[in-house]
This record gives sequence, C-alpha cells and structure tokens, in this order.
Amino acid sequence: RPVRFSEQGEVRRTSIFGKQVRGLKGSISHREQYGTFARGNPMKDQPHRPKKYVRKSSRSAHNFKGQHRFEHWYVSNQVYFITARCRDKYPAFASEQAKAIFWDRFEHYANEARFFPWVVSLMSNHYHILGYCGEGELLGRMIQRLHGSTAKLVNDLLPERLTPFWSEPGHQDYFDGCIRDEKQCRRAYKYTLTQSVRHKLRSYGKAYPHTRAYLQLEPALRRALELNAFLEGVPYKRYQQERRRPKHP
Repeated sequence: RPVRFSEQGEVRRTSIFGKQVRGLKGSISHREQYGTFARGNPMKDQPHRPKKYVRKSSRSAHNFKGQHRFEHWYVSNQVYFITARCRDKYPAFASEQAKAIFWDRFEHYANEARFFPWVVSLMSNHYHILGYCGEGELLGRMIQRLHGSTAKLVNDLLPERLTPFWSEPGHQDYFDGCIRDEKQCRRAYKYTLTQSVRHKLRSYGKAYPHTRAYLQLEPALRRALELNAFLEGVPYKRYQQERRRPKHP
C-alpha cells in the first residue's frame, strides 16, 4: 500500500488508491499496480529482463530562437527523474485545491501509462517525480495529458489565466532524465523526498503532505537493478560539464 513518510521514517499510509481506473490494458487499481512493483514483479508477462527501446523526441536542433531546447528520450524499462515548473515561477499550486487537482490527474495518467512512481514532490510552482517507466512510448503522452489537464483545471481557479502554463522560453515545458546508475538514483530519491525541507516548508522529522513516497527506496532499487532499469554506460552531459569546469582557487 502506498505510503508517505518523513526523513526520519514516520510513515503515513494513504487510502486513495483503492478505486478502479481503466488503463490501456484493462482495469487495474492503483493499489494493485504499485503493489506489484514493490513485490518485485511490475511486468507479469515478461519473465526475463525487458529490452530497452530508445526513441528521441526530435532530431531538430538543440536551440530554438536562441534558447536551449530540451530533447526528450523515451526509453522502455527505465527509471526516470522528471521535473517541470510553472511559467515565470508563478505559484499556481499554492492552494490546496490546486494541489488536489495535480494529484488526481497525476495518479490517473500514471496508472494509464503504467508508470510506477517511487517518490513525488509538489511545490507551489513546480514538481519532481522519480519513478519507473515500463513503456517509453507512453511517457510523452502521460506528461502531455498531465500538463494539459492540470493547466486547464488550475487556470479555472486562478484570478488571471497563466498562458502558457508550463512552457519556458524555447519550449522547455519539462525535463526528463534517464537515471544512469544506483548512485544517481539514490541522490534523486533523497533530493525529491527532501524538497519541502529545501524550500523551508517543514523541518526534518515532520511530514509534508505533498511529498508522497509510493515505494521505499531499497526494495525499489533492488528491483530496478534486477530489471537492468538504468541507462548505464551512457554519458550524462551535465555531469561531464561539471567535471570540466575549472576550479577557482
């Protein structure tokens, strides 16, 4: 059963995943879907390690009107870190009603795309997601539908509509990164789990209701290693740039 927990291990069980949601392969409850990954079998029909299928979103240039343009990789059997921010850092999700819309739509479309979230954190103007993607072709559609529906519904609550809602210059509507290895995965999990501390919304040991840990790190990590769900051996450009950056005395 999905849980929320604080940095010091306080556990709060959620009870909103019992309803049935019709997905792409029949009806499956959130409890059943997320539970299968925790028990070590997110893909019942594939007894061996699933193959990795990689597709890029576009072969166009990396720049759009002078701005850097994100290139999305859609990879099957892959652990992803996904993040997006409201345009101009506008606090569109400041209200509890707006946050409730995000959670409802996220859990619906994650279920539909057979995306298994590990930990998700929602702030007033951005979110972070760490989770397992079984079918890379469904990831882009999941984010597209999540962003489209939340933009419409949350805009209905705002005093003035935010248009575009997510996009930054260069159409940087979201970032999705394929996790390379266990070390990066641990860092991403901790980073997402402690967002509320970083933004001073809570102190260590106190729960923040909009950080949700669907799976604890260790069992999820063990299963990801069994499935070969990391993009090992592929250089991560950001880390390479940091290594090449000269150190000042």
